[in-house]
Amino acid sequence: MSTHVDDPLSRERSHLAASRSALRAMREDVEALDISDVSANWVNAEVLAQQIEKRIKALADLSDTPLFFGRLDYLHAPGAEQAEGAEGERPQPEAAYQTLHIGRRHVHDADGDPMVIDWRAPVSQPFYRASKKDPMGVALRRRFGYTGGDLTAYEDEHLSDPAEAAKTSRLLQREIERPRVGPMRDIVATIQPEQDEIVRSGLSGTVCVQGGPGTGKTAVGLHRVAFLLYAHRERLARTGTLVIGPNRSFLHYIEQVLPALGELTVQQATVEDLVAHVEIKGTDDATAAVVKGDARMARVLRKALYSHVTMPSEPVVVVRGSRRWRVAAYELEDIVRQLLDRDIRYGAAREALPQRVAHAVLVQMERSGEAPDDRVQDAVARGGAVKAAVKAVWPPVDPAKLVLRLLSDAEFLAEHAEGILDEEEQKAVLWAKPARSVKSAQWSAADAVLVDEATDLIQRTHSLGHVVLDEAQDLSPMQYRAVGRRCTTGSATVLGDLAQGTTPWATRDWQEALAHLGKRDAVIEELTAGFRVPTDVITYASRLLPHIAPGLTPVVSIRENPGHFEVRNVTGTADVVDACRESLRREGSTGLIAADARVPELARALAEAGIAYLGPGEETTQETRLTLVPASLAKGLEYDYVVLDEPQAVVDGEPDERTGLRRLYVALTRAVSGLVVTYTAPLPPQLA
Repeated sequence: MSTHVDDPLSRERSHLAASRSALRAMREDVEALDISDVSANWVNAEVLAQQIEKRIKALADLSDTPLFFGRLDYLHAPGAEQAEGAEGERPQPEAAYQTLHIGRRHVHDADGDPMVIDWRAPVSQPFYRASKKDPMGVALRRRFGYTGGDLTAYEDEHLSDPAEAAKTSRLLQREIERPRVGPMRDIVATIQPEQDEIVRSGLSGTVCVQGGPGTGKTAVGLHRVAFLLYAHRERLARTGTLVIGPNRSFLHYIEQVLPALGELTVQQATVEDLVAHVEIKGTDDATAAVVKGDARMARVLRKALYSHVTMPSEPVVVVRGSRRWRVAAYELEDIVRQLLDRDIRYGAAREALPQRVAHAVLVQMERSGEAPDDRVQDAVARGGAVKAAVKAVWPPVDPAKLVLRLLSDAEFLAEHAEGILDEEEQKAVLWAKPARSVKSAQWSAADAVLVDEATDLIQRTHSLGHVVLDEAQDLSPMQYRAVGRRCTTGSATVLGDLAQGTTPWATRDWQEALAHLGKRDAVIEELTAGFRVPTDVITYASRLLPHIAPGLTPVVSIRENPGHFEVRNVTGTADVVDACRESLRREGSTGLIAADARVPELARALAEAGIAYLGPGEETTQETRLTLVPASLAKGLEYDYVVLDEPQAVVDGEPDERTGLRRLYVALTRAVSGLVVTYTAPLPPQLA
């Protein structure tokens, strides 16, 4: 690391100050816009005002966030042909370079010349991918170190100088290992080449990222959204983007990443939010939930829905003035069968049916010498005779009432599940107490997904341009279908780890999951380099892999700091509290993770000891750095130091040992800098 602060570092600080000033001027220019005479009406004026407000927010300068984090010095203008120099030739002086500062957003001066280049721009790509083997036209790559928002250090790498050996970036390592306090932050300064390839992959293709703990898969997914919004802003502005997480705590943890990159329009939701057609009041046992989440339920629902269509037995007679026009029953049956053969949505077919019947009437009118137009056809379609026939043949169906009947009426379920679900599976999904109405029903989360499926069978679900699905390994096939219909005409980024699946229906094969999602052609990428979890911690946790995900490649930590790791036999909760005190003496956040059933006892012990703590999802501060986390909510979260209480209790808290060991694997891998495992009961033998 360079120590020459008088020359290069002072110039970089000056450029930072000038860049911040330019960004402030850009913001002030937008704030000064007068739109009072621009729009013809108040609606356009309101839309324009909202767009300006978003632009102002996007130009906010976060004082504690580096405006730029790197620099590229091209010997020639980026993209130009590189002149061949003599072997061993030293790089030219700095003044000869085409210099670009790489940062979180674009900044230009009063003349429009760039002062900071957006990290997503093509010209920024070599910052992440250039190497000694392939310098990509870059003579020098410079990384910057910051304390708060102040530029305090820099580090140079002469990529085009064969005399300089490749070296590990100390600033890069320091940034990766920086303590975590507060919500998740972006990784634009530390994106690795294999991550960058995923981030910059095209909008048209779906990507599935299998990544173990600490490989940065969540960050990669979020940065891919940011990149796609940069590269395809107009298209995605029309179609929309969505990030789906496993729970509210997780979404709260990641919610500041995209705004820090200047992206304010991406919506966030859980799967439960997407399918909120009914109020969740009940729960399913594991057996019922597995059957309800099985993709075969989609076939049962389709059969039950289309059983409402009946073939006509009577003709339709339409009266127009003094004339009567008759459409025979066999003609009506032909029309109905044609609509069924088209395999369009139930509701769309029902809307098309009256027009088809009216058209048959118009054909008769034309044959008799009349000249009806479209207005006559519309009038016939809206007439009482046609409406009555449509209601009898193709009645409206409420999706929630359809599912209600399936789960309440054993005969109705048996009729439509025959050959699809066996008798035991049918008994498993039936409610013990049949409900009389949609409002009084004790709907479960799995039931809500069934209602969403039925809703889509009746009316097509709106498709977004891009969806990011995180912690995907925990979704059921029916949940994958629910997410998939939100991106039927768009693409997806699927993120997960097969070893961390903790639901009874957890994904065991990504190809199968992607088929349920409707994205069979997705590319599957695997991240195995661990940036977050220390070597000793991930090595210990990986002892569980042969038991929970045989054949999965273990994560290899690339961190230079081995981290603090200890397995401690204790006598009670007082010793667990002492372990938390020890962790809190260090810089950064601490998570106390325990089996859900143990949380109340630990909460009382912390309160009696006078130690303040937060719940999962609440933002840690310098004053309150301890979070008490039930093991069921630990997934996706991270803390500098973790105290893991009673591993065997975590395993015993799940319905079966395999799921319990996966839950334990998740809990063990939440630590960024250190892990203390405390136990009184014997440890699970798989950790021996």
